[in-house]
Amino acid sequence: MKVVVVAESFLPHMNGVTNSVLHVLAHLRRRGDQVTVIAPSDSLFDSNPLAEEIPDQPELCHGFTVIRVPSLPLPDYPKVRVAAGFVMRIRHILEDIRPDVVHVASPFVLGWRAIQAADALGLPTVSIYQTEVPTYAARYRLPWAEELLWQHVQRMHQASTLTLVPSSFCKSQLRERGIKRLKTWRRGVDLQRFNPGRRDEALRALIAPHGEKLIGFVGRLAAEKQIEDLAVLDSLPGTRLVIIGNGPMEPSLRRRLPKAYFAGFQSGDDLGAHVASLDVFVHPGEAETFCQTIQEAMAAAVPVVAVGRGGPLDLVDRGRTGWLYEPGDLPGLRSAVEHLVSDDDARASFSAAAHAEVQGRTWEAICNQLIGHYSRAVEVNSRLHAARAKRYIQEQNRLTGGFLSGF
Repeated sequence: MKVVVVAESFLPHMNGVTNSVLHVLAHLRRRGDQVTVIAPSDSLFDSNPLAEEIPDQPELCHGFTVIRVPSLPLPDYPKVRVAAGFVMRIRHILEDIRPDVVHVASPFVLGWRAIQAADALGLPTVSIYQTEVPTYAARYRLPWAEELLWQHVQRMHQASTLTLVPSSFCKSQLRERGIKRLKTWRRGVDLQRFNPGRRDEALRALIAPHGEKLIGFVGRLAAEKQIEDLAVLDSLPGTRLVIIGNGPMEPSLRRRLPKAYFAGFQSGDDLGAHVASLDVFVHPGEAETFCQTIQEAMAAAVPVVAVGRGGPLDLVDRGRTGWLYEPGDLPGLRSAVEHLVSDDDARASFSAAAHAEVQGRTWEAICNQLIGHYSRAVEVNSRLHAARAKRYIQEQNRLTGGFLSGF
């Protein structure tokens, strides 16, 4: 297939959206598909952020051309870029390429322009709902913006040929908003990088010199992750919090969690070792559409305690692979963690069940499902445009007294 991937977020900024896109690109490369990536630049110019390393050369990712469009930084989070420019720019790119399908990763600004451009050209779009942006509004002290943001989400996904959601919670959420043509597409997990064999006793001794049980979080240190809720665990006897990641809230979190170990940003096999070396994984963020880090912890045989909203509802089997607590129930969070760190037999049982649960959820299997969704989008798009043409002719017949009835 010929595919254009429009990524709302991309390298060098690494997050869940970027990670998913990279796995998709690797899979399409193995299949021999033709792919072009459109992504934000790191400036107001169409520059390659790797230009200093490979001057005067087109940017490539997994052998595919990356086209950059100008972007602006978010005021409170400069590593996150918001694309600038116009729909016509994206339309010209799509006209030149004429892809079979346009894959729109976590659309919001750049993605919305791509959806509009593709629709104008009659191209099918597969939009990946991956970020619950409207819910972030309250966390960033903009509660008045939440409904406006939801209206934008509705516009984008109603205009998409197919919308792929990562969890049953998201499917219900969007369906209640009147969005149709929803399909479930979850995420894979790298079972080589995340497995119990990467548990590192030397690392554990460094973090917990007195043999404390390690309670870990992995992710951006940002308001929507609600990491400050973990303060109820910072004084749990015989334990130590491990915060893996970086972000704008790190200084305030260091003050809120004075006993925690801040491991900073980790990637690759180092991240795998940090996750596998935990005893319990915690995730307090209520705005997770999926929560990939839960799968990664489970693959490393680490039981999970997570808030019972969003993606974790599908991932955590309560009482078998981990525990879920009600949003806002911080005593419930502490109680669930306390159970797992104090009962070695229960923790071992949960660990084994968590590890078994994710076997088979490879990126290869997940991306093969994605190819099926691409093919379905092509078929659906053809039917939608045929129906649109039929409605147009019927309307013209009504206006012209049946003049077009013979066509």
